[in-house]
Amino acid sequence: MGAAERNDLLELLDDRVGNRSTLITSQLPVKAWHAYLDDPTLADAILDRIVHSSHKIELKGQSLREKDKDQ
Repeated sequence: MGAAERNDLLELLDDRVGNRSTLITSQLPVKAWHAYLDDPTLADAILDRIVHSSHKIELKGQSLREKDKDQ
């Protein structure tokens, strides 16, 4: 993710915090987001807005794609 995209994401989250719901799906674990965002200051700001009042649902189990591939 480049600098422009990080800034856009922060701006989008700033506009939505406290006003709108935001659904984020990711195969990347939250603990790896800091490294992925690659800017400690913006990563802190983005993650603060995402994690502060979030509900986290982790799915576990075998991938349905893997199951279909076996058939």
